[in-house]
Amino acid sequence: MNIKRIYIIGYSTLLVAVSAPAQQSVTLSLSQCREMALAYNENLQQANNRLQQAELDNKIASTAYLPKIEGSATGAYVFPDIDMMGMDMQMRGMYMAGINLTQPIYTGGKISAGKQMARIGEKISGEQLRMTRMDVLVEADNTYWTYIAIGRKVRMLESYQTQIDTLFYQTKEALDAGLAIENDLLRIEAKRSDISYQLQKARNGSDLCRMSLCRIIGVENDTKIEPTDTIIAITDPGMLSAEFTTRPELRLLEQQVAVGEQQIRNAKSEMLPTVGLSAGYTYYGNIKLKSMVDVGDGMMMPYTQEFRDGIGIAMLSVKIPIFHWGENRKKVSKARFELRNSELELQKNTRLLSIEVQQSIRNVQDGFQMIQTAEKGLQQAKENLRVMQNRYAASMAPLTDLLDAQSQWQQAESNLIEAQTQYKIFETQYLRATGKLE
Repeated sequence: MNIKRIYIIGYSTLLVAVSAPAQQSVTLSLSQCREMALAYNENLQQANNRLQQAELDNKIASTAYLPKIEGSATGAYVFPDIDMMGMDMQMRGMYMAGINLTQPIYTGGKISAGKQMARIGEKISGEQLRMTRMDVLVEADNTYWTYIAIGRKVRMLESYQTQIDTLFYQTKEALDAGLAIENDLLRIEAKRSDISYQLQKARNGSDLCRMSLCRIIGVENDTKIEPTDTIIAITDPGMLSAEFTTRPELRLLEQQVAVGEQQIRNAKSEMLPTVGLSAGYTYYGNIKLKSMVDVGDGMMMPYTQEFRDGIGIAMLSVKIPIFHWGENRKKVSKARFELRNSELELQKNTRLLSIEVQQSIRNVQDGFQMIQTAEKGLQQAKENLRVMQNRYAASMAPLTDLLDAQSQWQQAESNLIEAQTQYKIFETQYLRATGKLE
């Protein structure tokens, strides 16, 4: 290969290396994870849009109390001319322009019921926004702690792999020196393969969890994430409150009952009279009346009169429903059944939510106990491993006992990792169940 070609290949390689984008890296704490998830989540943005729509609906409903002012303008060309007792009325280019005001005075409570339902709709949208926000936080917390748990397992397995590799090379040297048997080396090789398999699975799981976390916080899938809350501090939860009156699901059910009450009012309003006031002023012009007028001595001369004027009008209207074949009464009865269904739904789901809260409290308490048990088990496994390592080094214990001690340490370490991260997930679920996750 000549020098020129070497330079070309080297220059091309350098261009590729420079143009290749570097993998992004994000250092992420739990609070930052939550903030990014809340800022990025599409469902939360949609819920916020629905809240703004409900606020506008409430403002729109308020305008029903106010008078409506409308303007109108009309132009017309009428032909042929209209005969008016020997005179011709011309409306070729006639125009009218006016303004009209309408003010509802009494609507049987329909407007006030609509206003109340609009207010309730705004509250419902607000609770739906809270509920969506909590769901986003639950997903972010679960994924964050799961990513930490898998990462700790990867590091634990890497440490375990290092121990087995060291033991493998020591045994191989002993075998070469005639101080060990081949069966011991085969046992270690089998263990090495098993650990390598477990480590590969853990790394794959960690990468999948990382991509899921990238999706939640709104970054590219190949972004490297370095969590900072890797030291999990656990404190005794003590007595946990079972109060859940602030939970959005409960408040939504309560608002549904309130909507049902207003729907009854709205249905009753159809049975009551309505009173309205309207006033207007219209200006018209270019209406002409043409005829022949006798000016004396039998002489007829053409005469034209143009009409331009304005008229005002004020009306008070009363509308009284008299007979509709019982339609309105049936609507009221239907609305009452809907209200009763909403009340029953509230009653049923209140009990279910109470059970969910009790279950979340039990999970937190049991999770704390599991951590204590796992910590004790890990201490025992570490001590057992230390003893077995010393005995094996002094040829006072067989290889199988050492391998068992290492396996017990691995399992105990894994149990503690799972117990700690699961406890943090249980904490989030408890706050979600009681409506305190903000």
